[in-house]
Amino acid sequence: MTNGDLVRAQALLERVLLADGHNDLPWELRVTTGPDPVEAVAGTDLTIRQPHLHTDFPKLAEGRLGMQFWSVYVPCQYEGHSAVTAVLEQIEVVHQMVERYPDRLALVDTADEAEAAFRDGKIASLLGAEGGHSIAESLGVLRILRRLGVRYMTLTHNYNTTWADSGTDEAEHNGLTDFGRAVIREMNKIGMLVDLSHVAPSTMRDALEVSSAPVIFSHSSCRAVNDHPRNIPDDVLETLAAKDGVAMVTFVPGFISPKVADWDDRLRQDMEAAGQDYRNLDQRTKFTAERGGPEKPKASIDDVVAHVEHAREVAGVDHIGLGGDYDGVATLPEGLEDVSKYPVLFAALLERGWSEEDCAKLAGKNTLRVLRAADEVTRSDA
Repeated sequence: MTNGDLVRAQALLERVLLADGHNDLPWELRVTTGPDPVEAVAGTDLTIRQPHLHTDFPKLAEGRLGMQFWSVYVPCQYEGHSAVTAVLEQIEVVHQMVERYPDRLALVDTADEAEAAFRDGKIASLLGAEGGHSIAESLGVLRILRRLGVRYMTLTHNYNTTWADSGTDEAEHNGLTDFGRAVIREMNKIGMLVDLSHVAPSTMRDALEVSSAPVIFSHSSCRAVNDHPRNIPDDVLETLAAKDGVAMVTFVPGFISPKVADWDDRLRQDMEAAGQDYRNLDQRTKFTAERGGPEKPKASIDDVVAHVEHAREVAGVDHIGLGGDYDGVATLPEGLEDVSKYPVLFAALLERGWSEEDCAKLAGKNTLRVLRAADEVTRSDA
C-alpha cells in the first residue's frame, strides 16, 4: 500500500464513524488488577501507552476509533449466581471507565447518541455481554442487563448453555431449545441485539429464523476462507443479509489463517492427550507456555482482507463490519497488532479499489443501521 492510501484512510476515518464490535479490555483490566471494578479501572492509566495492552487512548486516537462495543465477558467457568455477579461487575468496569475518562468516552445506548458522541470527539461506548450463561437461565436477569445498558448478548461462549449449542462444544440441543427461542424473542422485545458469534451453525440458523430484528456476529469471520468452527458458513451469511444483519469480521489469527488454525488444532490434540480442555482459556494459556514445540505461525493483514472481501461477496457490502477482538487474544495479525492499526486495513482496501462509500459502510454505517432497526422492532412491539 502507498502512503497516499494511508493518508486517505486516515482522513476517511476522521469523517466517518468507525465502530468495532468486540473489545475485551474490561476483562483484561480485571485480570491485571482484580475483580473490584473501581480498582480494576484505577489500576491502569489508559492515557499513556500500555505495552501489555492492545488498547489505550494513544492507540485509540491513532486508530480513529469512533464507537466501541466493550465486552462484559464472563468465562464459562462462572456458573449460576457467580456468573451473574461477574457480569454485573464487568458492566460496572465499563461504567467506571466512562466516569474516569469523561473527556474521551461517552456511554451511549442508541445510534443517534453514538453519532453525537463522535461529533463531540468522544468514543461512543456500548456494552456487549459475551456468553448466555451470564443470565443464569433467567429472563429477569436478561432484562436487568438491558436496563444497565447492554446492547447485545452473545448466546454462548466456548461451551454450550442449557439452551443453546456452542460452535466449540459437542452438539446437545441441535441449536436452540424452547427456552432459547424465548430468549431471542425477549431480546427482540427489549432492544438487545442477538449476537451469533461463538454459536453452532444450527444455533445460528434457529436464531435467524426466530428473530424479528436483524442479528449480528460481533467477532467472526468466514468459514469458506478458513474452516474454523468460530466462523460463519456461506448459507448463514446469505440468510443474515436477507434479514438485514451484519457480520463483523474479526482479526483473531486462528479464525482467519488456515496455517494458524492447523497449529491451534495440534495444540488442542496435545491438550486432550494430556487430559486438559482446549476450550478453557486459562488452561490453554498455561499449557501453551509450558509446551514448547514448533513456533506458532503468524497471520497477516492479507488474511483479514480475504475474509472481508469474501463476506462482501456473499453477504453484500451492506452487511459487513469489523470486530477486532483486541485484548481478547494474545497476538493479532502482522499489520493489525493493536487498535492504532485500523487505518492500515482501510488503506489496504482502498488500494484494492474499494470506494470510500463502501469503506464507510464497513467502518460503521452498517452497524448503526442495525442498531436503529433493533430499536424500531422494540417500538413496534411496545
